[in-house]
Amino acid sequence: MSVILETSLGDVTVDLLSEFAPKCCENFLKLCKVKYYNYAPVFGVQKGFSFQSGDPVGPGAPGSDGGSSIWGLLGRTPEERAARKTFQPEFHPKLKHAERGTLSMATAASSSSSNGGGGDDAEDRLAGSQFIVTLGDNLDYLDGKAAIFGKVVEGFDTLEKINHAFVDETGRPLKDIRIRHTIVLDDPYDDPPGLVEPPESPVPSPAQLATVRIADDEDIAEDTDQEALEKLRREREARAQALTLEMMGDLPFAEVKPPENVLFVCKLNPVTLDKDLEMLFGRFGKILSCEVIRDKRTGDSLQYAFIEFENREDCERAYMKMENVLIDDRRIHVDFSQSVSRLSDAWRTSTNSKRRRQAGGFGGIAGLEKKRQYRAEGKERDDGGYGMVFNEDGEPREAPSRLPVSSDRPRYRSRSRSPRRDRRDKDYGYERRRADRDRDRDGRRGGHDDYNWSRKSDHYGRRDRRDSREERYKDSDRLKGSDRDHDKRRR
Repeated sequence: MSVILETSLGDVTVDLLSEFAPKCCENFLKLCKVKYYNYAPVFGVQKGFSFQSGDPVGPGAPGSDGGSSIWGLLGRTPEERAARKTFQPEFHPKLKHAERGTLSMATAASSSSSNGGGGDDAEDRLAGSQFIVTLGDNLDYLDGKAAIFGKVVEGFDTLEKINHAFVDETGRPLKDIRIRHTIVLDDPYDDPPGLVEPPESPVPSPAQLATVRIADDEDIAEDTDQEALEKLRREREARAQALTLEMMGDLPFAEVKPPENVLFVCKLNPVTLDKDLEMLFGRFGKILSCEVIRDKRTGDSLQYAFIEFENREDCERAYMKMENVLIDDRRIHVDFSQSVSRLSDAWRTSTNSKRRRQAGGFGGIAGLEKKRQYRAEGKERDDGGYGMVFNEDGEPREAPSRLPVSSDRPRYRSRSRSPRRDRRDKDYGYERRRADRDRDRDGRRGGHDDYNWSRKSDHYGRRDRRDSREERYKDSDRLKGSDRDHDKRRR
């Protein structure tokens, strides 16, 4: 016995274990046969554990009674329907919730049980129409609480989608997951009295439609062309990439398009030159530029080129005629250029020139300020430039003339000199200037000859002191030599 449950996320095929739970299987089969589960929502989704369904309206919704068994649904009077709304399911000791996809009836403790409706005795539990499908393995907690009567044999991908659905705090999916249709593949049970199988699936009731949170996109999924969806996805991806390049400054604007009068030629022979291509493509119209792209370091051809025509019609005619033409023993490939680098360069140059003309702030941007070093704070350049070695046109800059240091202009000491050394040099210079001043005063006071004589005597005195030092070194060497001779004689 098998049943197919067609859900909004895919089909699920279940096999029923009639030899272990015949009453649960009969109830489930007959409810599927009368389309009782059509448009029933999936709720109670717990990732890696289980999900629940079987209530036609949904738990907690207005007009929901929690579902009914097939015998209560076929009752003739309200009393009979209420009495037969639930039934006692079978709990077989060999059936355990050990595998994912186990199908079991949701049960609740009877209010007339021996322990007041709160016990775990399987004989005191009742079932109606709601069922549970496990989303994990070895769920021992459900043993004795949910009556197993089947297992999923196909549609585990659908179970995985339900397992990863976005749900609220109660386990209800934010986007509706519903059972759209049920198909009974094999039914060995006789129909109970009063059962009438509908000829077609019934339309959702107003109570069911009122519980829709976010409707599933059934119509869109059926009517939308896959090629159109792929094209839309590529357009969105290209638009996002163009916007990123615009934010980085590589494109002037995201909607920029390549020029329609430029051809891209590739698979060239390395010996093919610019003038060769210009001569061959020039018969289709006037060429504005023809350039074979070369390596900046070596100058070798990269075997592709760009050819710009004056008119778009000439470009299209060259594209139609020059494809797969043999040039220098190579079959070339011709296509329309998709490059916008020239447009970007022109846009960037014009933008920078406008900023320089505005001369606001720094670099043409009013919100920016030129960076100043802390040692040169308040020290402005006289030429108004940026201190570059070369001008913008590539010519070397002239060194600015040094201005005389004024008294009100701050002096700057080199950071590499020590303050102690500066103080020592200052004291030495002061003493030297004082000695010279005293000598000049003495010279003027004693006459010019006396002044010259004092300088000569000072010079001779320094020479005598030098000679005396040399004689003293010689005497010490003689004493050392005599000591060595005396030691030798003693030996």
